[in-house]
Amino acid sequence: MSDRRFLRFPDGFIWGTATSAYQIEGAWNEDGKGPSIWDTFCHEHPEKIYHGHNGDVAADHYHRWEEDVQIMAELGLKAYRFSISWPRVLPEGTGRVNPAGLAFYDRLVDALLARGIEPVVTLYHWDLPQPLQDRGGWPHRDIVQYFAEYASVVAKRLGDRVNWWITHNEPFVMALLGYFFGDFAPGIQDFPAALQAVHHLLLSHGHAVEAIRAAAGRPVRVGITLNLSPVHPATDSEADRLAAQRMDGILNRMFLDPIFFGRYPEDMQALLGSLIPEVSPEDARYLTTPMDFLGVNYYSRAVARHDPSFPIVELAQVQPEGSEYSQMWEIYPPGMYELLMRVWKDYRPPVILVTENGIPVPDGVDLDGRVRDERRIRYLRDHIAQVHRALTDGAPVQGYFVWSLLDNFEWAHGYRMRFGLVYVDYDTQKRYIKDSGRWYAGVIRENGVWVEE
Repeated sequence: MSDRRFLRFPDGFIWGTATSAYQIEGAWNEDGKGPSIWDTFCHEHPEKIYHGHNGDVAADHYHRWEEDVQIMAELGLKAYRFSISWPRVLPEGTGRVNPAGLAFYDRLVDALLARGIEPVVTLYHWDLPQPLQDRGGWPHRDIVQYFAEYASVVAKRLGDRVNWWITHNEPFVMALLGYFFGDFAPGIQDFPAALQAVHHLLLSHGHAVEAIRAAAGRPVRVGITLNLSPVHPATDSEADRLAAQRMDGILNRMFLDPIFFGRYPEDMQALLGSLIPEVSPEDARYLTTPMDFLGVNYYSRAVARHDPSFPIVELAQVQPEGSEYSQMWEIYPPGMYELLMRVWKDYRPPVILVTENGIPVPDGVDLDGRVRDERRIRYLRDHIAQVHRALTDGAPVQGYFVWSLLDNFEWAHGYRMRFGLVYVDYDTQKRYIKDSGRWYAGVIRENGVWVEE
C-alpha cells in the first residue's frame, strides 16, 4: 500500500486559473468592438482551423461573465488571469477609445474583487486590432508606441484596482507561429519579419511596463509571460546536441536574454547573422526595463533532433517512445522543476508565477452530470508537486495558474481540445464543473497537494 504525503505551500501562495479574451469572450463584433487579426484569420482562412471553427461566440463569456465569476468563487480561486481584447478597447488599435469595451473589464474587475479574487490582467494575448496589422503589424516599429498607448489607456482605467499586470503572453507564439510558420493569425510566412516581430514585441513590453506604472499612479506589479520548455537532445549524438542548443536558443534564450541582459544570444547572432535585430543602446534600456515578476507557461519539454532539411533554424522534434502523451504533447512533469530552476539560476527574476499549465482531455458529461477527468487531475497534481519541489530548492515561485478555467477556442485546434476545469456545452453554453475543478478547489482550500510516495 502506497504512502501519501502532503506538500504544503507557503501562506499567501496565489492559486488561480487563466483564460484569454478571444478564446472565451465571443461577441466578436458587439458594443463597438473592432476586428482582430484572429477574427480575420478565422473568417478568411477557415481551412486553417479545425472544422472551420472560429471565436465568434466561443464560451460566450462576454454575456455570461457574472455566472463565470460565480463559478470562480465556488472554486475558491485566489486569482483569475484574463486578457483584455485590444480591439474591444481601441477598435482601430490607436486613437479613439471604445467606452463600452473598457466598461466591460471595469465590471469584471469589480466583480472579482467583491469575491476576494485577485485580477491578473494580460494586455496582449494575440488579438491584434486588424487596422494595425494593415499598417504592418508587429514587424513594423510603430507598433511599439501603439502598444504603449493601449497599455496606458487600460492602466489609467483599471490601475487603481488591478495589482498584477502582464504585458504579453507568449511572444514566441505570436512572432513565430504568426509571422514565420503562418499557422496562427495573421498567417504570414516571412522569417525576417518574424524576427522583427520578436524585437518589437519585447521592445513594446519595456515601453508598456513604464506606461502601466505611470498610468496606474501607484505601485503595481508588472511582468511578461513567456512559453518556455527544457530542450533535450533526442540522442547523445553531437548533431542532436547542437540541434537542442539551437532550439533552446530560438525557443527560450531569444526571449529571456534580451529581457534580462539587453542582447540576443551570441550563438543566435552567429546563426542568424544580419537577420537578427540590431539592439541600439536605447533599445537595450527598454528591453531590460526592470520587472516585478516573470510569468512562465509550461506544458511539456521539447526533444530535438538534427534535421538539415528544416528551414533556417532547426525546430524538428521527436516524441520519445515509452512516454505518456496527451492529445497535443508529451506529459513530462519533471520538466516543470528543471525549467523553473534553470530560469531562476540563469536569470534571477525577483518573482516567478507559473501563469499557465494544463492538459487537453477528451472530456464528456456522464449521465449523472459529472465530468470524470481523472487524467487531468493526475497531470495537475504531478506538475504542482514539481512546482513545490522548485520552491523548496529556492525558486521564488509565488503563484500557479491552471490553463484553463473554461473549455474554449483552442486556436488552430478549434473546439476539439478541452483544457477547462469547467466543461462548456457549446450548443447550450451550459457550464459543468469537472472533477478536476472540484479537486483543484480542494488544493486551494488546503493550500497544498497530496502525492503518492
